[in-house]
Amino acid sequence: MTDRSSSRAIPESSIVLGFGPMLVLPVLAVLAWSTGGWWGAFFVGIGQLWAGVLLIFIAGVRRGLSFGMADGPRPLQLATMMWLFVLGLAGVALPWLAGFCALLIGYGSVAILDPRAAKRGEVPAHFARLRPPQMAVAILGLTGLLLRALTL
Repeated sequence: MTDRSSSRAIPESSIVLGFGPMLVLPVLAVLAWSTGGWWGAFFVGIGQLWAGVLLIFIAGVRRGLSFGMADGPRPLQLATMMWLFVLGLAGVALPWLAGFCALLIGYGSVAILDPRAAKRGEVPAHFARLRPPQMAVAILGLTGLLLRALTL
């Protein structure tokens, strides 16, 4: 195990910096539903781009944390990082339906994989409590954006 904090208490900075960017997705979904035509499509597109960039960032966080492992990065850490990176890239690069599906899979993966990684000491212990609700906010926003895209 690394010197990762074993505290499961979520630091205030992780609440602000973790939930802040995720809250943009439900806000964009509300904006997309509140507007029609071009504006609705604009907010859906911005949401897809924002979610993809955030997922790529989360992949980078996972890679960065792997550098701190005493024995170097573990194969599962590298595979998880690549999985999230590819899904984030797909979310940015693919047309809206395929992109949103990739993003939903990616955010769902983070909600499942990060608590397990916290138990193995690969990420801070508070990720076990932070990631599921954080990713739920993202999934809620993505679902709203996807449903709006289906109605445009």
